[in-house]
Amino acid sequence: MPGKHQHFQEPEVGCCGKYFLFGFNIVFWVLGALFLAIGLWAWGEKFSVFLGLIFFLELATGILVFVFKDWIRDQLNLFINNNVKAYRDDIDLQNLIDFAQEYWSCCGARGPNDWNLNIYFNCTDLNPSRERCGVPFSCCVRDPAEDVLNTQCGYDVRLKLELEQQGSIHTKGCVGQFEKWLQDNLIVVAGVFVGIALLQIFGICLAQNLVSDIRAVKANCFRALY
Repeated sequence: MPGKHQHFQEPEVGCCGKYFLFGFNIVFWVLGALFLAIGLWAWGEKFSVFLGLIFFLELATGILVFVFKDWIRDQLNLFINNNVKAYRDDIDLQNLIDFAQEYWSCCGARGPNDWNLNIYFNCTDLNPSRERCGVPFSCCVRDPAEDVLNTQCGYDVRLKLELEQQGSIHTKGCVGQFEKWLQDNLIVVAGVFVGIALLQIFGICLAQNLVSDIRAVKANCFRALY
């Protein structure tokens, strides 16, 4: 069960984050079920035609992602910041953000100051939290010599100048780091998509051969009967 922190109450933020993630998962489940249904129907009716349709839909999606990459970047930034707001409201969401910030060596969507959006970490004078003007431990630059994780390493760090922060925390945003990761792994990512595309083309060819064989068998049966 997700853990709750009771120091502050802002249930509408947590609910928005949860409903957004829930809706996000539902969309993927529905799309998966839709493709499965199309595939089963296509297997019996128009197999090769719909495999080709799905292939071109995926190709069109890839083109749209490239064309609207700035819009996608903005949406990713908005998505991360919404989750930053709800960081303490859901332990699973908290673990996800910590994993992303540690894996990509980043902090916030565009930088550490995005944590001002969270009621526990913002730098307002009215914030009584001990985490005021800080960042989560997942933003911290880890010392390889440390055997025990210091979960308080981000306390008060944003009270320092930016140059001083760089020795303690990651100052690059996760949106930029994710884009850099994609560029660094472009060959691998492209290879995966090309491999999937080749498998689909191979499947289209096999399906077309199957349709041709079925038609040939039907034609022979028809000639045999008459």
